[in-house]
Amino acid sequence: MSMIILISINGCYKDVEEVLYPATNATACDTTNATYTKVLTIIQTNCYSCHSGTSPLGNVNLEGYANLKSYADNGKLIGAITWAPGFSQMPKGGNKLNDCDIANIQSWINHGALNN
Repeated sequence: MSMIILISINGCYKDVEEVLYPATNATACDTTNATYTKVLTIIQTNCYSCHSGTSPLGNVNLEGYANLKSYADNGKLIGAITWAPGFSQMPKGGNKLNDCDIANIQSWINHGALNN
């Protein structure tokens, strides 16, 4: 009986992922330099295949600073990429952008979505 209790107690260990698997090689996400140029690279890589050119899908054209800024200012850009309720999840049919890319876009928006 004491063997069973000992095994049960060992099986109740509270697993804390950060303690069990520390991120030794993880690099921090740097959003201090979230410029238009940095955001543009993210948008070009992840969005331009559908949302640029003469016939962008959903009539959403993110090409050019003025277009991208209008979607940043009205909240549609951040709503779509964070998969917020009420917004179409972007990229459509793909994986959500990584947390660092989203954080950089959010930081750029929070600082006025400047063209720098």
